Amino acid sequence: MLGNLFNFWSKDIGIDLGTANTLVYVRGKGIIINEPSIVAVNQKTGQILAIGHEARKMVGRTPGYIVVSRPLVAGVVSDFEITEQMLRYFIDRAHEKTFSIIPRPRVVIGIPAGVTEVEKRAVEDAAYNAGARAVYLIEEPMAAAVGARLPIQEAAANLIVDIGGGTTDVAVISMGGVVASRSLRIAGDKLTEDISRYIREEHNMLIGEATAENIKLAIGSAYPLAEELSMPIRGRDLLTGLPKEINIHSEEIRKAGQRSIRSIIIAIRSTIEETPPELIADLLNRSIFITGGGSLLRGLDELISHETKLPVKIVDDPMTSVVRGCGLVLEHIDSLKSVLVWTPKEAYI
Repeated sequence: MLGNLFNFWSKDIGIDLGTANTLVYVRGKGIIINEPSIVAVNQKTGQILAIGHEARKMVGRTPGYIVVSRPLVAGVVSDFEITEQMLRYFIDRAHEKTFSIIPRPRVVIGIPAGVTEVEKRAVEDAAYNAGARAVYLIEEPMAAAVGARLPIQEAAANLIVDIGGGTTDVAVISMGGVVASRSLRIAGDKLTEDISRYIREEHNMLIGEATAENIKLAIGSAYPLAEELSMPIRGRDLLTGLPKEINIHSEEIRKAGQRSIRSIIIAIRSTIEETPPELIADLLNRSIFITGGGSLLRGLDELISHETKLPVKIVDDPMTSVVRGCGLVLEHIDSLKSVLVWTPKEAYI
């Protein structure tokens, strides 16, 4: 009775704790936070100066003693204390305390499929220390499939590819469980790094992370375009040390990222090869669903379809599918408990 009363008053939340962005879903309200997973810290005092959008504005513009960084690398906690404070910041924003009697929230967090038990525990402990009452972990491809409203509990294959900032997760889901999967730490951030490296090596010019990201969004592609694109970019000439401007073309950006994209294609093919024959037949009649920010790269769906000979669809609003899945689990916790990664502490909640 008391537990049900707590659940009624508590503003339970779902969190897509991504390498690039953190999204927060509040039960009954929907997605209320979508901010970069970036924290600015004053190393002289240890004080956190900014989180999210405000911290992103500081990238590349701060003195040496102010470090602007991501506390998660490839979807894994790399700095426990900073991750905890970032989680606390988002939980406090989502869970406004009007009375002290209102309990702390239950939290569903999406994690990459390939993380270890130690890495899962790090996320769980950070969430508990940030103020959660109970922490439920769900693998991101499963959360994305739930968020895309795929029929995951049917005895049929659902192949989903979640291309985020730090990781790409590929999973075949049937009967509410993962039948075959691959997880690799190659995704949107790696493509951004590829662009920076290519321009440095081919044009002797140094550009910042933000510029490389803008190039990827503006003219990046995985498959030849009907009309190729170009744009001017500015950076530092490595030979003279002076400012420099060049014109870059989409063919070059495609060449820069081809190795990383090939790794994603290989992961998809390997997952299909591991799928039982009974489910392989389903894939001939169903699409591969791609989601995450990386799925928006021009022509990626065409390339995957060309390489696998299967139809490919980008899910609706791919940037939010994982957090929407976390939210649906919160709304239907009893019927969707089987998709969660259980932890020992949950047995007592």
